[in-house]
Amino acid sequence: MMNKVRAKTLVFTKQPFVEEEGHCRIAQWQFNALSQSEISKMAATQIFLGRYYDSNQKPIKGGLLDARLGPANRHCGDCETCGAKLSDCPGHFGYLVLAVPVFNVGYLSTVVDILKCICKSCSRIILDDKSHGRFLNIVRDPKKDKSVTMKLIVKKCTSMTSNNRSVKCPKCGYMNGSVKRAQGMLGIVHGAVDDFKSVIPVMKDSKASINLQPHMLNPVKVFSLFKRMLDEDCELLNLKSRPENLIMTTIAVPPIAIRPSVLVDGSQSNENDITERLKRIIQTNANVQLDLSEGSTIRFLSNWDLLQADVAQYINSDVRGIPYHLQTSTKPLNGLVQRLKGKTGRFRGNLCGKRVEFTGRTVISPDPNLKITEVGIPIKMAQILSYPERVSHHNIEKLRQCVVNGPYKYPGAISFKRPDGSEWTLMVEKRKFHADNLNYGDIVHRHLEDGDIVLFNRQPSLHRMSIMCHRARIMPWRTLRFNESVCNPYNADFDGDEMNMHVPQTEEARTEAVMLMGVQNNLCTPKNGEILVASTQDFLTSSFLITRKDTFYDRASFSLMCSYMGDGIDPVDLPTPAVIKPIELWTGKQL
Repeated sequence: MMNKVRAKTLVFTKQPFVEEEGHCRIAQWQFNALSQSEISKMAATQIFLGRYYDSNQKPIKGGLLDARLGPANRHCGDCETCGAKLSDCPGHFGYLVLAVPVFNVGYLSTVVDILKCICKSCSRIILDDKSHGRFLNIVRDPKKDKSVTMKLIVKKCTSMTSNNRSVKCPKCGYMNGSVKRAQGMLGIVHGAVDDFKSVIPVMKDSKASINLQPHMLNPVKVFSLFKRMLDEDCELLNLKSRPENLIMTTIAVPPIAIRPSVLVDGSQSNENDITERLKRIIQTNANVQLDLSEGSTIRFLSNWDLLQADVAQYINSDVRGIPYHLQTSTKPLNGLVQRLKGKTGRFRGNLCGKRVEFTGRTVISPDPNLKITEVGIPIKMAQILSYPERVSHHNIEKLRQCVVNGPYKYPGAISFKRPDGSEWTLMVEKRKFHADNLNYGDIVHRHLEDGDIVLFNRQPSLHRMSIMCHRARIMPWRTLRFNESVCNPYNADFDGDEMNMHVPQTEEARTEAVMLMGVQNNLCTPKNGEILVASTQDFLTSSFLITRKDTFYDRASFSLMCSYMGDGIDPVDLPTPAVIKPIELWTGKQL
């Protein structure tokens, strides 16, 4: 989407083909900055007009919504590049040629590091032959880290030009000063005068401290320096591609599929922020071309600065160094970086934490009568969430009843699917007909029932026990309930906390959840082996109070509490009472 988008290069091993499989074996990936020719080759057309539609609401040729980049909306017909419709066309890139080179703000720090290491006259690295050969041997050693070597070279070259000192190029004799980013603007400052030829003969020490007059290194100067760099020096600086690719001379125009155009009232259109940014770049670029043809130097330099600011904000709208008079006063437009970073960006918003189906979220509450492996699910939630169960001779009667009940009566079903792929909803009538015709192999999306496998999660998920597997227990009311002993791994309390529940949709997922994420398999934390799922607070206090030696219970109370221990299904032999007269009493110690 910009020069910072990198081309993928496949590197094969000496034996790229595996005989038994017949596939290529890839040894490694290399990501390189796209060159001007690569951008133009992968593009479908050149974009040079900052306009969208003509009077007939058709995309303009050469405009930002050119039909060769993909259909702009459903009224624009098929794509002119691949012939696909709006829903099927993946989109195609275009390219925009800039009148003058500009810096890429994503690579600006790398450009500064390279300029610190090379001569500003002959483009060779300002190291003596001994140091040059030593570093080159380190770079070519496959066991060494090449990125560390580049940092050492940059550090060595920076130390030579620190404190306004100049260093003599060992190749051409040019005096090089310090290089750094300009304060308050998108530029690079070189602390050296243009002509040191007359000073070199009388200077005995090449590193003598002198007062250097700084001047700006514009993108044209940097581009010409980078083009003259030798491949050997690029290898020494760990550059995978030519350094001139770090300077923007051509912009890749993204496909319309990622910057859609929305028609309003049939005549007006709402354009994406990226499209608006590109429109400003095209307009400013046209002004720069006009100034070059007319020879207006002052106006050309002003528009060049404006073009640099527009391109920088197209990549990153929050970039620093944009002068106040170049900042736009209209509504803020997001750049490409803003699409990717942050909570609502592509990574966190759409890839890592996207919204998913078969998920429920509500307030939690305690229920000490549930097992630690159970979670109480409201019936309302169980009627919305479903699990696809395949019909067999074991469950066909149960699933037929679910189909008859339909989606609004628990336990019911939402839909069912035939082996041929046809799917039928149960929100209409004829449920009895569908139930009678249910066959082995059909899949019924039934409501959740007791014993179903679910994943339970509380955010923030700080460790692996923040999401564990429980078994469903369908209950009335509106909250998710679980045993208080499981509060510790979730770091949950009941003052209004909300938790999430996910329903795995395949037998494999259910099995993995039980085996790997079951509460009974995660009682101890892997950090230090400390047990997390254990009785705390109310359980400990009540256990202490009811088992004291001086606490007495009659037969009814004693039998009731004994039956609680086994859910009332285990036979219990009562011991001999501690007190027989005047009434039989048992102590807490016996309990």
